[in-house]
Amino acid sequence: MNNTEKTSILSKDGVSYLVPFILITSCFALWGLANDITNPMVKAFSKIFRMSVTDGALVQVAFYGGYFAMAFPAAMFVRKYSYKAGVLMGLGLYAVGAFLFFPAMLTGSYYPFLIAYFILTCGLSFLETSSNPYILSMGTEETATRRLNLAQSFNPMGSLLGMYVAMNFIQNRLNPMDTAERASLSAEDFEAVRNADLHVLIGPYLIIGLVVLCMLFLIRMVNMPKNMEQSHDIHFFATLKRIFTVKHYREGVIAQFFYVGAQIMCWTFIIQYGTRLFMASGMEEKAAEVLSQKYNIIAMVIFCCSRFICTFILRYLSPGLLLKALAIAACVFTAGVIGFQNIGGMYCLVAVSACMSLMFPTIYGIALEGLGDDVKFGAAGLIMAIRGGARLPPSPASSIDCHTLLGMPAVNLSFILPFICFVVIALYGHRSYRRRQCSR
Repeated sequence: MNNTEKTSILSKDGVSYLVPFILITSCFALWGLANDITNPMVKAFSKIFRMSVTDGALVQVAFYGGYFAMAFPAAMFVRKYSYKAGVLMGLGLYAVGAFLFFPAMLTGSYYPFLIAYFILTCGLSFLETSSNPYILSMGTEETATRRLNLAQSFNPMGSLLGMYVAMNFIQNRLNPMDTAERASLSAEDFEAVRNADLHVLIGPYLIIGLVVLCMLFLIRMVNMPKNMEQSHDIHFFATLKRIFTVKHYREGVIAQFFYVGAQIMCWTFIIQYGTRLFMASGMEEKAAEVLSQKYNIIAMVIFCCSRFICTFILRYLSPGLLLKALAIAACVFTAGVIGFQNIGGMYCLVAVSACMSLMFPTIYGIALEGLGDDVKFGAAGLIMAIRGGARLPPSPASSIDCHTLLGMPAVNLSFILPFICFVVIALYGHRSYRRRQCSR
């Protein structure tokens, strides 16, 4: 029975898609790796270049700006050519962005790294816009959701690897000088420390670039399934007008924008949150950062486990109701992050990841319901909403630089914005649930 089920998920009309599925699913892990090796870099670049947290958060602005810029161009490219061409273009840009870390290191300047991140994530935008619908096409329509859920489960595994690499091959190997000590260095000494740290930082990215390049050549050589549709015509503005008149889709793009912003803030500023907390108990800055990253990894493990649990619960609850429940729980835990000034706040911040686990795919699925042939451009709009990861983090980052606000640690109060994001998501889940109830 199990063999029959596996065949039905990855085959159609007697054709097996097992090998193409494995290759494209590997891409899900690759962009998860890129996302979560990057989050700790806000703190790392702030130290390496003696910058504020606000300036360091430009890493996220450049990173998620690439997603925003390339989502619809990627959809048009895939529509004109093929899913495979979109995946290859994505992998190519991903590799180029990773390799650009080397010339960026040679300049000794911060901004070339931002350019490298932007190009890298232009590739990720192509990958996500192409791979999600590609997976849906590799079998029957009845098994499409299960197939996509299976593929998406590899994304947080890549994220865990990214966190592990960031902690063990970057954070642990940077110069142990804290921010205050670096500020007191002479220009010559600072330059020597900065250059040594940049050599440490670029190593993992260059290796990632080589892995991505190998994946590109492998997919290029394998015979992959072609697009199902016959027409390759692009009616861009007419399609956009049509999909954005669909209320649940329009609201879904907004909800996705706030979700991605909340996710990035929770996973990025956990380093600042933990560093302040553990330094207050007498720990040195570097040790506090590494311990904070360990909590970040625990949060991602919980995120992975919760995704499987929530997928099982979806058999009994409607997506909108589950989304609402998860968002309300996230609001409660985020309130704890803001209010507690001890280890309880860190526990609450880790628990938020359990609530976030199914939000992205659930919002994605609800928003695309009933779009028919417009799904590809609808998917691009939802990928574009990842811009929330660039637009929202700089606001709390600027408040963290104040250190203390209203008699409380500024990093605690910075989580007010994620709290608001989860309120928006809860409202979307509620409206989606009510819409489904009324349609029965």
